[in-house]
Amino acid sequence: MNPTKILYSDDEIYLIDKVSGLAVQGGKGITHSLDLDFAKEVGHKVYLVHRLDKETSGLMIVAKTPLAAKKWTKLISSKQVKKEYYAICAGTINPKKGTITEDLEQHGKEKSAVTSYQVDKEWTIDYVDGENQVERINMTNIRLQLETGRMHQIRIHLSKLNCPIAGDDLHGNFKLNKKLKKALKIKSLLLCSKKLSLPINNQIKTFEIPLPSHMDFESYYLDK
Repeated sequence: MNPTKILYSDDEIYLIDKVSGLAVQGGKGITHSLDLDFAKEVGHKVYLVHRLDKETSGLMIVAKTPLAAKKWTKLISSKQVKKEYYAICAGTINPKKGTITEDLEQHGKEKSAVTSYQVDKEWTIDYVDGENQVERINMTNIRLQLETGRMHQIRIHLSKLNCPIAGDDLHGNFKLNKKLKKALKIKSLLLCSKKLSLPINNQIKTFEIPLPSHMDFESYYLDK
């Protein structure tokens, strides 16, 4: 595994860029996990403040001490940390800007869930089947902000709007994903934690990363 990219560090936290395919927390059947591998890299135990799905890449806060973890968990829950995600989806969504407020079932209970979104780009791909029949598939690039932090919230909300994230075989369209994998050579969920705004030293500092290579289809849709 390549070393974890650190974008910011102070006495309390690291701000890192997690790669797709790396589990955040170790457990049964998991060979590599961020909490263990990153601790080895920096030479001390680290503490998770929030989580990203294994296949989700991007910005993530990791605390250096239990006290810092408690502080930053509260900052996130109080919405003082702003998160922006970027998703590449199969389908279209209308209106192009809005808020999804559909409740989600979590651990057997209905929980409120709020996701704000804005369409960034729309484009199409051509899928050619085994009989050389061409099917046009609509694709949408979407920026999203979480107002609540439910498990798989973005993935479920977009799927319910018939605009599932490409590569999402759990909440998305498995049959359509097979076509996308052939047409675009995608191998994982196309969701990235792209931007974080943090309260640091009495001011808001914003960090943003470019899309990882497995989500960079700009040359494809610009050619269309």
